[in-house]
Amino acid sequence: MPSLKDLRNRIASVKQTRKITSAMKLVAASKLRRAQAQAEASRPYAARMAEIMGNLAAGVADLPEAPKLLSGTGKEEVHLLVVMTADRGLCGGFNSSIVRAARQRIARLRADNKEVKLLCVGRKGRDMLRREYGDIIIDYIAGVAGKRRMEYADARMIADRIATLFDAGEFDVCTLLFNRFRSVISQVVTFRQIIPVEPPEAEKPEDEAGAIYEFEPEESVILGELLPRNLAVQVYGALVENAAGEQGARMAAMDSATRNSGEMIHRLTLHYNRTRQAQITKELIEIISGAEAL
Repeated sequence: MPSLKDLRNRIASVKQTRKITSAMKLVAASKLRRAQAQAEASRPYAARMAEIMGNLAAGVADLPEAPKLLSGTGKEEVHLLVVMTADRGLCGGFNSSIVRAARQRIARLRADNKEVKLLCVGRKGRDMLRREYGDIIIDYIAGVAGKRRMEYADARMIADRIATLFDAGEFDVCTLLFNRFRSVISQVVTFRQIIPVEPPEAEKPEDEAGAIYEFEPEESVILGELLPRNLAVQVYGALVENAAGEQGARMAAMDSATRNSGEMIHRLTLHYNRTRQAQITKELIEIISGAEAL
């Protein structure tokens, strides 16, 4: 049975922990507002870019001169999975949900006799996957997921790395894996294929899905600029969605930890008071018994 001193030390320790979790909650709330605004501002441009590229893919993908970034290599044997996680923990199940989805996708692709390669963006994903899949992690990009504010230059750097691997024939299909921010307590694990570009959904109206584009200047000039930019835009959208989701998950986790600390302090204080009262009662009984014996 713990002594009164042990209980006092435990209560003091939990109170200090509550101060830390409360402060982390406030910091996450402050960062969340900025990250959420950045994610919401990037969505319309990324969605419109994806729609345009999808229409282009539907229109020119079957042509022999179609760019490979748009139409792909014609094969689906090697898949590159870009796993985007956080650099830090203490954000609930944010990182584990992404890693779990990555494991499921790897298992499914391997069951179809596909080769899988991993590009990890974020330290937590790399650390959680390298024990089991260290042999297929071909690259790791550090220092991006933990930035105070996501920059387009970071996304461009990642997109250039993906394009370089594609030009070298390292993969046929590239898919981004990240958490899309929905609310403070809800993040949706999302797969987004960026190479080759996915055609528009079949249920869209024909005038949208089958849009015809006239190019000025030449088609090769425009696509040569537009395709790398689309890669960077989609990567940037995934990064800012992930950043907002991370702060939302951390805020919710620290709020839960603060409330749990308060409940623990209440239980420990009650236990301390009962133990102290029992000890005082025992001492009084001993004093009275000794006095009666005399």
